[in-house]
Amino acid sequence: MERIRIDASRCYDVIIGGGVLSRIGELTASLVKGRRCAVVSDDTTHRLFFDDVRELLENSGFSVSDFVIPHGEESKSTENYIKLLEFLADQGLTRADCVVALGGGVVGDLTGFAAASFLRGISFVQIPTTLLSAVDSSVGGKTAINLRAGKNLAGAFYQPSLVLCDTEIIKNLPEDIFSDGMAEVIKYGALGSWQILNLCHMGAHEHLEELIAECIRIKRDIVAQDEFDLGIRQLLNLGHTPAHSIEKLSGFEISHGRAVAIGMCLMARAAEHLLLCAAGVAEEIEELCRKYSLPTECMYDAESLAHYAMSDKKRSSGKITLVFPFVRGKSELHTFDINELRGIFEKGFLPAISEMF
Repeated sequence: MERIRIDASRCYDVIIGGGVLSRIGELTASLVKGRRCAVVSDDTTHRLFFDDVRELLENSGFSVSDFVIPHGEESKSTENYIKLLEFLADQGLTRADCVVALGGGVVGDLTGFAAASFLRGISFVQIPTTLLSAVDSSVGGKTAINLRAGKNLAGAFYQPSLVLCDTEIIKNLPEDIFSDGMAEVIKYGALGSWQILNLCHMGAHEHLEELIAECIRIKRDIVAQDEFDLGIRQLLNLGHTPAHSIEKLSGFEISHGRAVAIGMCLMARAAEHLLLCAAGVAEEIEELCRKYSLPTECMYDAESLAHYAMSDKKRSSGKITLVFPFVRGKSELHTFDINELRGIFEKGFLPAISEMF
């Protein structure tokens, strides 16, 4: 078991290991004064885990209620956000009580935003049940819902009180859900750790706890420097600008992890052709994506990608900040005129330089 301390506007622990879910009751009871707890889950995680979580919380003295949403990105909506706020009010939760996010990134993002805004802030606990949410969205305090104009356009920076990553749950994920999370793991390797890249080559299942912990340490260090995403934290968006466009263009039929994999490969190839990246970096990212059954090629044209990227949160005064890998295990931020975006994306449709010879 590993315990990683996150130092931010609210300091908290991320606990990683097999069976740590069993400690949800005692740990939550030690963090909050109240004894009402609302558990938010989707229809899948509710069926699999809610009964156990409720029993553990009740054994620690909590009165437990549950709010369930359909699984999928479309549930991260303004409608469900308002419904959740009304539910918390109807249940009589106070600032002394807490909310538990039991699920993947959609559940965590929605729950966190509701927790940030209900009564101007109520404690919440993250229990990520996917690899993607364990290594990325459950840590760092970004909470959000989607608007018609784009993804994650309404939200708040609001840190959880505790994150429990139970590796037994993650080890037993369906292979497609596990591979979805591997896109974010590979991202962490590409932006800041050749050691993660090596572990990915060796086998993620065999090094799962180590991989999760290393991803979270990278995020911890970045968040400590830039909690509110004004500078270095934007490195965590490697591949995400085209990825959000891909998700939107597909009507969210393409999952976040698969969109990130495509976006990473596209940006790595573009970086090589812009002479911002060493040859061979894009090829390794593509190789690892294929190893974990992730797509590497984009099915939408550069013009469409650029159109939807116009609403990207990283756009400012006609400029947009993009993340490019530049050597193995390192990435950099570069700012471009928004009108250059289509041409940059077009370069990402070219083969990696090492594949051309």
